[in-house]
Amino acid sequence: MKETLELIEEEIRSTIETEPDLIANFANVSALLYHALNRVKGNCVNWCGFYRVIDKDTLILGPFQGHTACIRIPFGFGVCGTAAQRQETISVPDVSQWQQHIACDSNSKSELVIPVFDSQTQLIAVLDIDANVLNAFSESDVETLEKAMASFQRPTPPSPKQKTVTHPSVHTSESK
Repeated sequence: MKETLELIEEEIRSTIETEPDLIANFANVSALLYHALNRVKGNCVNWCGFYRVIDKDTLILGPFQGHTACIRIPFGFGVCGTAAQRQETISVPDVSQWQQHIACDSNSKSELVIPVFDSQTQLIAVLDIDANVLNAFSESDVETLEKAMASFQRPTPPSPKQKTVTHPSVHTSESK
């Protein structure tokens, strides 16, 4: 089965639609994207995760997949801080050409940062994806991932009292 980013968009939407907790949703989405992007793009993604907005002018590290990362980024600094300040997507084909690039991982060659908004269109986070190759992200990738992040612009569902966790790609070794 050939996986496409369009299928990932659907999986993200279905994963977060009934869960109110943002941290849990960011954790699942970063894992889904990290593994899916690496399958689709040939294992070039070396970091995928979220920086959450705090204090209206600072990003703080949220759930992610990859090596350790910078913890706090002021708005206006690096690709993440600039995307947050501008509240717009920034795709950098070659991070060595971005004057204020923050190099958390020296293997990163290209970067994509997408703002994430809540149902009141308030900036709540940015999705940050780094790749170890130049020009890793196409315009089609950007459009699809922006649509996927728009899934967070929904009314927050109520907290469930008890929820059974099921996921079609989770396998257990329990015997019946």
